[in-house]
Amino acid sequence: MAGISDDERLASLRLIRSENVGPITFHRLIERFGTAQAALAAVPAMSRRGGRARAVKVQSQAEARREIEEIKAIGATLLVHGEPDYPAQLAAIEDAPPTLSVRGFPHLLPKPTVAIVGARNASLNGRKFAEELARDLGEAGFVVISGLARGIDAAAHTGALQTGTIGVMAGGVDVVYPREHQDLYDQIAASGALISELPPGIQPQARHFPRRNRLIAGLALGTVVVEAVIRSGSLITARLAAEQGREVFAVPGSPRDPRSHGANHLIRSGATLVETADHITEVLAPMLRKPVTEKPAATYRQPQAPPTDDADLEQARRTIIDCLSPDAVALDAVIQHCQLPPAVIHTAILEMELAGRLTRTPGNRVAAL
Repeated sequence: MAGISDDERLASLRLIRSENVGPITFHRLIERFGTAQAALAAVPAMSRRGGRARAVKVQSQAEARREIEEIKAIGATLLVHGEPDYPAQLAAIEDAPPTLSVRGFPHLLPKPTVAIVGARNASLNGRKFAEELARDLGEAGFVVISGLARGIDAAAHTGALQTGTIGVMAGGVDVVYPREHQDLYDQIAASGALISELPPGIQPQARHFPRRNRLIAGLALGTVVVEAVIRSGSLITARLAAEQGREVFAVPGSPRDPRSHGANHLIRSGATLVETADHITEVLAPMLRKPVTEKPAATYRQPQAPPTDDADLEQARRTIIDCLSPDAVALDAVIQHCQLPPAVIHTAILEMELAGRLTRTPGNRVAAL
């Protein structure tokens, strides 16, 4: 697939940085208008039709160019969804990041990958096992992904430094968190890759970590949980991996140790029990076989024809807001309830998203704000 133009790259960055535009909304806008440039031109009017008193703020060209220069200044590159180098594994998830900042070696991103995650306060045995597992997976040809956190994440990165590891950042790609991992960060930058969907300089916040976890799961063919309590980010990552159709693995532990309860729970729920790297490679090996025929080149979608009946759109907006609550419901149920053409419902929902009246969540669900 040919690369996108510089103008479209700039427009893509501006669109995802614009007010009320998240990854899912970004992709629906591209489906609707065909290009980021066309979507940018339509967003202000759509937000007003959705019920917003003033149009949403669209990022300026100057702001986007400044971010691109900041990315270059730290020795990173910008990848845009739709470019040939954008990892296909990540592009397949519903809320794939429209843009990625990559520091290090982007060629690692499309390679076969396994995520290893677990407790920050991991036991010494847990850390040792994670490091050995990462080393063995690397020697088997896999790139190891983790979140650069304390404990299991750090051990996994350390074990895979010689064969290739990817650190997924919860803040900007240039922001080391936790600070004591500066040396590890530098080693990954020198031999692996560091990625973030956020602008440079952004400090990690609590709401950023679930977003980071979906990238870890989305990049990997499978996710391994080494140690984790029942309520933990590691189990969120495992759940996201399962929802994305990826494999979930877990290392069993002592029932007397709360740090083992999460992994043991995953095994009881159907995750593959892991004692050696072979238990992972046996499951993932069939996915690495080359297809008999070459995959056809990807193409950009043609923009969808917009509905023209303003009365239907107004009725759809009223019905949608009446039937939604803060608890997300399936979009198919909303379409069935409204009894209007799906194209009308999709357009009305886009307008209301941009107006800040509702949000869309993975799994094709929507909720009122």
